[in-house]
Amino acid sequence: MGEIMLLIFVFVISGFLGVELISKVPSQLHTPLMSGTNAISGITIVGAISATAVAVNTDGVLGIVFGCLAIGLATINVVGGYLVTDRMLGMFKKKEDKKQ
Repeated sequence: MGEIMLLIFVFVISGFLGVELISKVPSQLHTPLMSGTNAISGITIVGAISATAVAVNTDGVLGIVFGCLAIGLATINVVGGYLVTDRMLGMFKKKEDKKQ
C-alpha cells in the first residue's frame, strides 16, 4: 500500500511541476519545445511497449490495459507533434508564384 501511495504522490507532483513549467514558457517557444519532446515521446512508446510485454508475460490484465493505453496516447502525442512541427516549418517556406 505504501508503494502505491508513493507512486501516486510522484505522479501528482510531476503533474503540478509540468503545468508550472509549461505555463512559464513564452508562446513563441511552445512549438520548438514540442518538436524537442517528440524524441522523449518516442522513448515513452518504447517504455510502454516494454511494460506491456512484461504485463503480458505475467498475466497482469490491468498492466496490459494501461500499457496499451500508454502506447496509444504516446503514439498520438508523437504524430500530433510531428504534424504541428511540419505545419510550423511550412510557415517559413517561400510561397510559390500563383501565375506559373
